[in-house]
Amino acid sequence: MSNSNEMAEDRTDWAEDRTILANERTFAGWMRTGMACVALAIGLKAVFAPFEPTWIPKAVASAFILTAVFIFWAARGQACATLARLNENAAQAQPVRYITMLSVILSIASLMTGAILWWL
Repeated sequence: MSNSNEMAEDRTDWAEDRTILANERTFAGWMRTGMACVALAIGLKAVFAPFEPTWIPKAVASAFILTAVFIFWAARGQACATLARLNENAAQAQPVRYITMLSVILSIASLMTGAILWWL
């Protein structure tokens, strides 16, 4: 009976490790989605640059920039909440500070990109 319990605990530990790794892949996917929004903003600004009045394509591009920032922080919140519920076993999760740092850097870079799009 003891061996059966140990095997069940091992399977649970492995499942938690897989969930930790899946959480990191999901976070990375959301970061890519946010960056795609930034790329879309740049593309819209480039394609619709001759459009008059100029504030309209800039406003649309800004909406995608703000959406990207929202995605970065929503992904951070979800990733951190998931990590708080799990225990690390064999897998080592990325520290929350790295997840936060990446969200901050991408948010600032995206907002700076939006500012540059308004200056162009």
